[in-house]
Order: sequence, then C-alpha cells, then structure tokens
Amino acid sequence: MTTLVNYTYDELEIGQSASYVRTVSEQDILLFAAVSGDTNPVHLDADYAATTQFGERIAHGMLTGALVSAALALNLPGPGSVYLGQNLKFRAPVLIGDTLTIELEVAEKNDRRKQVTINCKVLNQHGKRVATGEALAMPPTEKMQIEKPAEPKVTIG
Repeated sequence: MTTLVNYTYDELEIGQSASYVRTVSEQDILLFAAVSGDTNPVHLDADYAATTQFGERIAHGMLTGALVSAALALNLPGPGSVYLGQNLKFRAPVLIGDTLTIELEVAEKNDRRKQVTINCKVLNQHGKRVATGEALAMPPTEKMQIEKPAEPKVTIG
C-alpha cells in the first residue's frame, strides 16, 4: 500500500510543489455522469459527439476539477486539509484515454486565516494545458502519515 503524508500550514512554503497523474477512462466518464446527473450527449453519445467541434466524446470539465481536488487531498497539502474553493479555466478538451498531470504550487500563505492559495495547472500527455486556475485550502493542523485507501471498484450496468 501507499503511504500518504500531509503538510501542515507551518511546513508549507511559497513555491512548494507536487503533482498527481491520472488517465481518464470511459468508466470514469460514465461514473461521473451517473454521480453528477450530467448526461450531456457530448460526454456519452459517440454519434452526437462526432458532430460537435470536438469530433468525439469528451470528459466533463468538472471531472478535471475533481482530479485537482484529488491532488490537493492526496498530495498538497494532503490528508486532513479542507478544500475551500477553486477557480478553473478549461483550455482544451479532455478525451478518453488522456493522461493528465495535475501540477500544484503554493502561491500564497495567509497567516491570519491559516489558508494557502495553490496555483493549479492540468496538462495532458502531450504537454498541452487543459485547465489552469487556483485553489484555496486550509492545511491540516497536525502532521499525519496514513495508508492510502484502495479505490472503490464500481461497475456500470
């Protein structure tokens, strides 16, 4: 198993960075549609998607946003942090099979509120930016190391 290690507010430094990598599968898109209720045909209907500017099915933009959330929760600041807000600009579509790298960098610390602003950049396997933005988080107050829980295995149908 993988061990997750967090960073407390006091441990974080401006410029500190981390990354998270995930390949987007068709199953991810189907599960996200099921959970969110967003059944836009551009995500689910190959024939319809072929008629759009994208020419094929694309992932939900907020699925990319959810991967940013995972990067914050697992890597920087890590377990025990509270995700307070996010702004994202979607720059390019995410396709089934794209491998995304979420790059995080601490941009600002607010000592009064014990919050950090983290710059977020999401790149596909070709190095193309698919999303950019920043997140606001409250890092944990206590240091911890925990075993990463296994991802749930869920099937559609």
